[in-house]
Amino acid sequence: MCNNHGRENRCGKFGERIRKLKGLTKALHCPTRWDIIDIIGRGEAKTKEIRQGMKNRGYGLSNPGLYYHLSELKDAGVIEVSGYVEEGRGAPEKKWKLAREKIEIDLVGSGE
Repeated sequence: MCNNHGRENRCGKFGERIRKLKGLTKALHCPTRWDIIDIIGRGEAKTKEIRQGMKNRGYGLSNPGLYYHLSELKDAGVIEVSGYVEEGRGAPEKKWKLAREKIEIDLVGSGE
């Protein structure tokens, strides 16, 4: 992760911040995921609603494809499951919400 250019480990205390930033960058690099964030907005959205919103925007995502993007956003702490809705048979449907509306990066570590 850190290129030390032959020096001692220079990541040290910055390692955790670098890992978090890399996780966010990985999750947010994809325009598809920004559309998912936009569909969820400041409220909640069921998986079915997100799928329909993506279809309305011209995406042809399969169910596994959609769940992959939701999982990447969830793992990065951008979205979270806010509940479950039981409709008929089968597994309950997940409801999603933003885990945070803003992302701040502490460059000098004053918040630690």
